[in-house]
Amino acid sequence: MKKASIVTIGNEVLSGQTLDTNAAYLGRKLLSIGIPAVSCYTVGDEVDLIVRGLELASGDADLVLVTGGLGPTGDDLTRQACAKFLGVDLQLQDELLQKIRKFFAMRDLQMPEANTIQAYIPTGAKAIENRVGTAPGFTACKNDKLFFVMPGVPVEMKQMFEESVLSRLSEFAGKQAVAVRKLKCFGTGESKIAELLGDLCQRGRNPLINCTVRAGVITLDIIATAGDKATAEGMAEKDEKLLDGLLGELVYGRGEQTLAEVVGKELAKQGKTIAVAESCTGGCLAKLLTDIAGASRYFKQGWVTYSNSCKSSELGVSADLIEKHGAVSEQVAEAMAQGVKKNAGTDFAVGITGIAGPTGGSEQKPVGLVYISLGSDNGCETRRFVISGDRELIRLRAAQTALNMLRLKLEV
Repeated sequence: MKKASIVTIGNEVLSGQTLDTNAAYLGRKLLSIGIPAVSCYTVGDEVDLIVRGLELASGDADLVLVTGGLGPTGDDLTRQACAKFLGVDLQLQDELLQKIRKFFAMRDLQMPEANTIQAYIPTGAKAIENRVGTAPGFTACKNDKLFFVMPGVPVEMKQMFEESVLSRLSEFAGKQAVAVRKLKCFGTGESKIAELLGDLCQRGRNPLINCTVRAGVITLDIIATAGDKATAEGMAEKDEKLLDGLLGELVYGRGEQTLAEVVGKELAKQGKTIAVAESCTGGCLAKLLTDIAGASRYFKQGWVTYSNSCKSSELGVSADLIEKHGAVSEQVAEAMAQGVKKNAGTDFAVGITGIAGPTGGSEQKPVGLVYISLGSDNGCETRRFVISGDRELIRLRAAQTALNMLRLKLEV
């Protein structure tokens, strides 16, 4: 099976000033045509580092995709490094130089002399047109390995890849095929998922099952490889059904579905409505719900009752109740949900109160303690959670947890 490696070049990526979205984009595109990426290297703007990155990448794979370092400034050294790696000199391409001059002329600008370097590519390499910017890409071969070098600017790289590279890679892939299914889970930890799946997560298995976690959402990627698309799809579908049976209600969606999307779809389907009251989450739950187009069909309103006085004045939570049990308590969360349902007249109501940190916790009520109450016509279900992480993660996971409680309620 043909495999790929990705090399991202740039000090700005290494320093964290620029997020490497190129590698993620290329990885997805490669997989869509049946070529898995087996490694990804990020290297700085130094010739020897880039050469070393190319050596490592070509040792891993049959195909190497390179992005970055094709600009006109002194730290753009990818073309020089590629020439050194290939064992050739850089050669000025008059046709490329004229295209670059034309790019500036069409904008009534004179080309800076520095841009001349962009018309140089390694001897023997073939240029790839850049219709968006001034940096042409190029492709070359070494030891039967195929290299595509593209700009680092995402819009330029994507245009070049879509128009000039993707079709060649599809031919390169031949008849090999990859099928991918994604299951989205919520309500337990990664280790519990691994326990439930057992040997299914073993490396080297086909289909391969990968597990990633973000804000409590566990994504299981089922990656099946075969000689043709139909066989690969059949293998992936079989494993998807197997995982569904093993994980049950932990699975909330497929593909790129979010909890809010799944919950919103079910609310709309059942003709139900919801309103929320939030304290520690500061409106995060309302945002997740209203991020979904068409949310007005089911989301009515929300309150951010951050202070105790607002909990009382806006939701009718008794000051004595707050004094007796504390603002972060099961009783107050339930009273918030009851106040929301009464005021908004919705089918469902959520009350959230907790300690997002980093300060404000105690031994009895630690940072990350959250109470969530879900109100319906059958009363309130109130649960206690202790969520680990920083302030941002605690708030997001609390909101996601509230959505999951509502999802499970809707499925009953």
